[in-house]
Amino acid sequence: MSENKLSVKDNIVVSLDYVLNLEGQEEIERTEKGEPLEFLQGSGQVIPGLEKAIYGMNVGDEKDVVIEPPEAYGEYDPEDIVEVPRDALPESIDLEEGEPLWVRESQEAEPFKAFISEVRQESVVLDFNHPLAGKTLYFQVKVAGLRDATGEELSHGHVHSGDHRH
Repeated sequence: MSENKLSVKDNIVVSLDYVLNLEGQEEIERTEKGEPLEFLQGSGQVIPGLEKAIYGMNVGDEKDVVIEPPEAYGEYDPEDIVEVPRDALPESIDLEEGEPLWVRESQEAEPFKAFISEVRQESVVLDFNHPLAGKTLYFQVKVAGLRDATGEELSHGHVHSGDHRH
């Protein structure tokens, strides 16, 4: 099927140019020219509000999208803040505010991503909220390209790059 005949729907590979701002127009992220974000629509690879907002768009279409926290990274949860003793963390870790850190409750448990929110003399405060939790997101999007997903991409649930790496 020709790219011009496609519109954004489930199981289509979307190439999306975007600019992401927070309230007050503080730009926090954008795609680089010629390097759009590629994802398999309907597979949950992008936040739900963005995925919903682009259904039906065609190549070249542009749109401003406002996404509230429940459809983005969720509400900020103050209970997702944990203070841990410094000696509970490996000495090799660079303890800088804002740095991500993967932690797990045990060797068998799945790791969780946290961010160092404060480094104290005897402890470190970890924030398990996403940095954009609780924030309204303002996107300017443009559909740069659309194509049918390959069978392999559909079975794996994500886009493969041109060299077939994931």
